[in-house]
Amino acid sequence: MKLTGVHILLSYRCTFECEHCFLFCSPYAGGTFSFSSLLGLLDQAKQCGTVRTVVFEGGEPLMFYPLLLKGVETAHGMGFSVEAVTNGYWALNEQDAELWLKPLQGAGLGCLAVSDDAYHHGDVQPSPGAVAAAAARNMGMQAYTISIDPPELVSAPAAPGEKGKPVVGGDVRFRGRAVEKLAPGLPGRPWEEFTECPSEDFESPSRVHIDAAGNVQLCQGITIGNVWRAPLKEIAAKYDPVSHPVCGPLLEGGPARLGQELGLAGENEYVDACHLCYLARKQARQGLPETLVPAQAYGEVDEGPGAK
Repeated sequence: MKLTGVHILLSYRCTFECEHCFLFCSPYAGGTFSFSSLLGLLDQAKQCGTVRTVVFEGGEPLMFYPLLLKGVETAHGMGFSVEAVTNGYWALNEQDAELWLKPLQGAGLGCLAVSDDAYHHGDVQPSPGAVAAAAARNMGMQAYTISIDPPELVSAPAAPGEKGKPVVGGDVRFRGRAVEKLAPGLPGRPWEEFTECPSEDFESPSRVHIDAAGNVQLCQGITIGNVWRAPLKEIAAKYDPVSHPVCGPLLEGGPARLGQELGLAGENEYVDACHLCYLARKQARQGLPETLVPAQAYGEVDEGPGAK
């Protein structure tokens, strides 16, 4: 695996508790990096020799502003391109937004991704997300918004003379909290249809997400190692997608194959590929305790040794 990007989950804590959140983030979640652990992870990323970009996300990283600021400064000083993902809760207006952003820009933050949708800001116009992105652009930073449309029923194409079956549209991926909050009542599709993962490149991944517990995740809740037990460089070098108990089946036949491998009942229907994959993994966690982690990704608590 040639890693070019490391996404640091600075904390699972967030100002919101969104229904579609992959990681069950909330104001009550933990899993926050200590500064010493953050420095250790950045050093490991540097030792890889291939990592070019460090992205701070969460949770909501700006809830931990001093830690984020020093993290950005340190990562930039090590030669990384530095980005951050935020919900923009702090952007009450452009003047205030610039007050928050100027120190980060000065520390080396080059790009800001901002959530801007009804899940985060309701019907407020202009939304804090839009204000934050506009302020960043006015300051000369790269900025873009992330907007997730809620699920909606649409008709699937049908043969002539037949009615199309209802399927679910929108941008929500049904893993994490979305399975509990949004999936009930939505029409499903036969499990056999989900023969590939539409979201991740498990064969040649170039980026990972790492939390304070040290979990190196290719996708939320699919872990390939722990940086507090082995160096990131070693984890990347030893990654073998075919022999991995989750990535291997996903490459072979998508969530349908994974469901068979992990023993999920085949007669069920699922809203999308993520829905089947997530439920197959969730019910198999006890059998794969080092792979199907962190517990946070499955609605449980797991702060780990790197957290404070």
